[in-house]
Amino acid sequence: MNDDFKMKQLKLQRKDRILKIFTYIMLSIWALIVLFPFYWMILTSIKEYGAYNAEYVPKFITLSPTLENYREAFTAVPLDNYLLNTVIFAIVTTALMVIVITLAAYAFARLQFRGKNIVFTLFLALMMIPSELVVITNFVTITNWGMRNTFLGLILPSVTSVFYIYLLKEAFEQVPDELYKAAKVDGTSDLKYLFKVMIPICKPTLITIIILKIIECWNSYVWPRLITDDPAYFLVSNGIQEIRENGFGRENIPAMMAAVVVISIPLIILFLVFRKKIMSGLAKGGIKG
Repeated sequence: MNDDFKMKQLKLQRKDRILKIFTYIMLSIWALIVLFPFYWMILTSIKEYGAYNAEYVPKFITLSPTLENYREAFTAVPLDNYLLNTVIFAIVTTALMVIVITLAAYAFARLQFRGKNIVFTLFLALMMIPSELVVITNFVTITNWGMRNTFLGLILPSVTSVFYIYLLKEAFEQVPDELYKAAKVDGTSDLKYLFKVMIPICKPTLITIIILKIIECWNSYVWPRLITDDPAYFLVSNGIQEIRENGFGRENIPAMMAAVVVISIPLIILFLVFRKKIMSGLAKGGIKG
């Protein structure tokens, strides 16, 4: 009996080992597939223009790397201005959005008023409407207000988000009601309770929302492209198109890739630094207990 039991254990361990090896192999293959575009982007950015055009068959390494493409990325077009505009746009938009969604999420999570559930249901229904359908309305409104080619016109349509309000509301509702009742007994105002209790407890979710919003602002393309035609207000996403059309030209792919690398590095660093907070914040906001 003991021998049979040991044999079964060995077979189970062998199966588990084989399954783990297969899983790691598949994950490694998937990682290579995902990371290859980044490798190719960096590799192309350090190739000489002449060497790149002379490649009839793409080469996966280069023996003569150069940083000339990066210098050209900052001299052929005002890439530094595009980066500065994007930083301003991302910071201001995110700051205003955090204020709006925090107050809205708190109202839906803790305050009691007539028709709250109906209002919140209708609010969630807005998530069913594709954002492309409201772009024209926003464009007409901002144009009528004389805000085209201004930072205010870029920022205003992005200062709220139904999804982020919902995510933060779910996090707020996980805070025990007893804390709120105790705070009200002590005479604490709702605003003070929000800033002293709710926000510190739900900090991981709030940090996640901030990071995701910054990434969203950094990658924003359609709205900035519509509302700005002045290069002084171009963001990096629009700057890439400007680079392609009026900068290096369509044929200078290495210089284009150098500009893309420069634009991508801040987001990659942001994600790598805060990846654990992003995952934990999403988990806490999505699990209600």
